[in-house]
Amino acid sequence: MSQRVQTRSIAADILYNAPDPFARKVILYRGAQQGVEAGLIGVDARGGIGQVTRVHPVQSEVTLLTDRNQSVPVSVVRSGVRGVLYGIGRSMLEMRHVLADVDVQPGDLLVTSGLDGVFVPGLPVARITRVDREAGAFARIDCEPLAAIERSVQVLVVGRASYPPPPPDAAGGR
Repeated sequence: MSQRVQTRSIAADILYNAPDPFARKVILYRGAQQGVEAGLIGVDARGGIGQVTRVHPVQSEVTLLTDRNQSVPVSVVRSGVRGVLYGIGRSMLEMRHVLADVDVQPGDLLVTSGLDGVFVPGLPVARITRVDREAGAFARIDCEPLAAIERSVQVLVVGRASYPPPPPDAAGGR
């Protein structure tokens, strides 16, 4: 039984690419005064472009999905298989932590799983382009983003209206 997640969104223009040659980030013309918070996801008309990582009063920074330090929990729409999508640069992504024998194939659509408690579940982010099952116990799964990550000029910053309670600690206490 799935539970419906209440969301909120804020429209924003992308002002420019962040001036860091080693990172894939953009600066939005919306910030804390408009309700933007770190952790929210930016989406264009086709899918997710990245996560808000820094917020200022009227601007915010979004680390793009293709950045090497970015990851997002995802699931395969067709089979329900879950993994984590990592940026690998060059406008490409890689789905990791998936056993070699699971049901994934080129063409499968990846959406946010929401298992991190931050991202809204069900937002489209990528499509699988290649599956290498010979890499060992885990498959090497190459993906391409759905969004125009490097070319978007306007985005919606999307997030949960409220966050789920934290999981209980390992000792079973509260």
